[in-house]
Amino acid sequence: MRRRAADYRRPVRRKLSQWIWALLGMFLIAGLVLFVFHHHHHEDQLKQPIQENHAREEPVNHEGLNFTNEILSATSFARQLAEQMTLAKAYVIIAKEHNNLHLAWELSKQIRSCQLLLSKAAMRGEPITQEEAEPIISSLSFLIFKAQDAHYDVATTIMTMKSHIQALEERANAATVQSTMFGQLVAEALPKSLHCLKVKLTTDWLKKLPLQDLAEEKRNSPRVVDNNLYHFCIFSDNVLATSVVVNSTISNADHPKQLVFHIVTNGISYGAMQAWFLSNDFKGATTEVQNVEEFSWLNASYAPVVKQLHDEDSRVYYFSGYQDMKGEPKLRNPKYLSLLNHLRFYIPEIYPLLEKIVFLDDDVVVQKDLTQLFLLDLHGNVNGAVETCLEAFHRYYKYLNFSNPIISSKFDPQACGWAFGMNVFDLIAWRKANVTAKYHYWQEQNADRTLWKLGTLPPALLAFYGLTEPLDRRWHVLGLGYDMNIDNRLIESAAVIHFNGNMKPWLKLAIGRYKPLWERYINQSHPYFQDCVIS
Repeated sequence: MRRRAADYRRPVRRKLSQWIWALLGMFLIAGLVLFVFHHHHHEDQLKQPIQENHAREEPVNHEGLNFTNEILSATSFARQLAEQMTLAKAYVIIAKEHNNLHLAWELSKQIRSCQLLLSKAAMRGEPITQEEAEPIISSLSFLIFKAQDAHYDVATTIMTMKSHIQALEERANAATVQSTMFGQLVAEALPKSLHCLKVKLTTDWLKKLPLQDLAEEKRNSPRVVDNNLYHFCIFSDNVLATSVVVNSTISNADHPKQLVFHIVTNGISYGAMQAWFLSNDFKGATTEVQNVEEFSWLNASYAPVVKQLHDEDSRVYYFSGYQDMKGEPKLRNPKYLSLLNHLRFYIPEIYPLLEKIVFLDDDVVVQKDLTQLFLLDLHGNVNGAVETCLEAFHRYYKYLNFSNPIISSKFDPQACGWAFGMNVFDLIAWRKANVTAKYHYWQEQNADRTLWKLGTLPPALLAFYGLTEPLDRRWHVLGLGYDMNIDNRLIESAAVIHFNGNMKPWLKLAIGRYKPLWERYINQSHPYFQDCVIS
């Protein structure tokens, strides 16, 4: 499964709004204090009475003073200063809005004096004395009553603070959307080093005619249709990622010569992919590279996804960029309408003579011998996959729109979801159940994107409903592309680890803890890798 972080993430609550409402609460308290002052003191009173009981207090031992407790104490000068400073900050904002810049400047000056005194008291570990506090308290009191005379009453203060809180929330939401958009752009972009590698390999493919002859010879090899061998399929346009999948599978296989890898890529990457796999040694394993654009049967009259690629509304939705900020950027990722991404639903048509095959995404690393997958009893089911419903948010109702009667009448919302990325398919059972036709039906029903929003997993959950055999969790461990806290023991025991999410191992934003697990299977001795990636 490619870049599926959003499917497997536990929703995260932002704490920003809680802080903002806490700030509003502080201003409300300050407003009440102002209200009391307004009604119980004379208008021309210029000095706030200083608490006289401090003068009569006996000396206190201040050794090891906790300044947090000091500022929370109802009888301390620090508490008085903090409360007046909070109120003064509110009046600074209001004064600026009413263009009373002189009052705003005077308040700001006293606020800075107050902050400086509090800071000094905290550093020396001693409480603020009456002599230190009285000038600032008196000045702030005068300015606060001056603000009252300018009709900046409690109601005005509260309404102003509410509007500022709303503006802050809007800015926070916009920043979150922008951050998501930038992260998505980084995840989708092809690194310069991989582009360099692709260009050099494509040049080799066009210049070295013997490579093309060798490719034709491999295509006609009887091994690619021999059901006594172990067959794997990978659909990708990423040369380096595909090579890691193949290298890791071969490196951990007991008998690599019995493995056959079927790779399908697009026309742009076809030459580079051929050149790489024809010029590297894979311990006797067979590799076959095909170009999806040569599949003449995969056309708009047969495949709904091809029809959608030609549909103007779909093209605008997926390929118009991120100018429309109303929807989540990840929902408009063009990869969700990519032919390579949807080829997994056409495996029986691509390999009509094969009986069993293991599908691997290009962002996985194989750590164990996978030939045992071919010996598993699927009990008549089509798809062997690891279930992901250990958490409630991986059940069907999280992927599909159950408010639509087409969905709610046919499927259980509590049914367990499962993972794409490492799947064993019984192609005989697939053809018998006509799974591809079911996929076509649901893809056509979702032409308006009302049944589900993105990806290949939702239609797969529908097409393979009741036809999926759950596998042991250790066959396929997910989350290395977004979860930084996966247990090392789980990773070590996994047959396949999956970098689903935006933090792909070939990107700079990859999680550093997991990246060596991927890098160890790169052929770093290849001259082009050294030229493009290392240098």
